[in-house]
Amino acid sequence: MTELILYSTSACHLCEMAEELLDEARSQGAPIQFEKVDIVDDDALMERYGVRIPVLRRRSDNAELGWPFDAVTLHRWLQG
Repeated sequence: MTELILYSTSACHLCEMAEELLDEARSQGAPIQFEKVDIVDDDALMERYGVRIPVLRRRSDNAELGWPFDAVTLHRWLQG
């Protein structure tokens, strides 16, 4: 199981698109689990990700995938 963090914030249409891609990947059998983290709640996260969200981070190795990405890019990154 690949555990991910989705850095996002409310009312972010790009973040909603990223979440839809993750849900689609799961529905197609990708063994992923993700936690959404709202960057607004943390000044350090706001500074780091404020203009980059949505950003995915793998818990196992802290590798990040920043927007824009599509289903193919997400699949390749998950395999990496």
